[in-house]
Amino acid sequence: MKPIRLKQTYELLQSYKLFENPNVIISDPTPASKEDLLTFHSHDYINAIEVFNDGNWSQNASNFNLGPGDNPVYKNIFDASRLSTGGSIVAAKMIESGKVNRAFNISGGLHHAMPNYAYGFCVFNDPVIAINQFLQKGLKVAYIDIDCHHGDGVQLAFYDTDAVLTISIHESGQYLFPGTGWVEELGTGKGKGYSVNLPLHPYSSAEIIVWAFKQTVLQLINKYNPDILVTQLGIDSHFNDPITHLNQTAQGFESILKEFAKLPYPWLAMGGGGYDAMAVARCWSIAFSVMSEQTISNKIPVDYFDKYGVDNLYDIQIPNIDSDYEASTKSYAENSVREIHKLIFPTFGIR
Repeated sequence: MKPIRLKQTYELLQSYKLFENPNVIISDPTPASKEDLLTFHSHDYINAIEVFNDGNWSQNASNFNLGPGDNPVYKNIFDASRLSTGGSIVAAKMIESGKVNRAFNISGGLHHAMPNYAYGFCVFNDPVIAINQFLQKGLKVAYIDIDCHHGDGVQLAFYDTDAVLTISIHESGQYLFPGTGWVEELGTGKGKGYSVNLPLHPYSSAEIIVWAFKQTVLQLINKYNPDILVTQLGIDSHFNDPITHLNQTAQGFESILKEFAKLPYPWLAMGGGGYDAMAVARCWSIAFSVMSEQTISNKIPVDYFDKYGVDNLYDIQIPNIDSDYEASTKSYAENSVREIHKLIFPTFGIR
């Protein structure tokens, strides 16, 4: 994923002067240590990424799903991946210590990385590693993933435990990578019922996404009553995203963020996917404003407009789809919600 979208997000946050609020702390990330990485990843995989740090790769790279395609080897891959992961660790420790009650690492949320291979543009799985920081302190975590892609790596990490409730709302794996995230993926052993998946049909509208969220996620979080809320805020669900097919809007994204903000738990947020850079910058600025309890105007500051030509924070033109197709997307969402109510809700005593 191109770091330019992080730069453009940071610049928009600066243009809105959101960092000047006295309740905001900007902290430099510390690169994740190998010990941190080993809480999820294998020795061989970590060592391989370190070897490839010079940007050169060999046939051995394919053993770790690296090479041409989604997971290229690039110069400083080890350093950059440790730094983005370290940002989530620093954020987790700041929450854990009570220094802050909310933290946002826009460079994090790399939820596809697997224990011994890269996957879906992700090298190290910072959500898992950050959550492990909380688990080491005996804290219970609810992880909510609203990226358009299923949060498969995080689900895998905690599939057999009830210490973490994982919830992923995503475009159905029938139509989109990684092809997983079905309602029936419930967890196993002590974790049965603590892995929740809400697949949606392509072109589901913001209204449908928010409706499905409210019909399932809030009740589950409240019943689970975690010590910590962790959210992955990928915005590749936006209708302008070039590689996905949901029709989320900045307004719909904000509605979900405001629901998170109403919850009484310490809150660690991470970025994630998003391949329309301006949608990323706008929506993560909205997220930061909600998390820091600041109000920002729809009118993009002049200095940012002059540089990037974007004049509105919120979406003005929203796509319309055929009414029959919209009905089918609603029916698909209703079925997913119904199945969650049937298969998951009894675990939590929800009727």
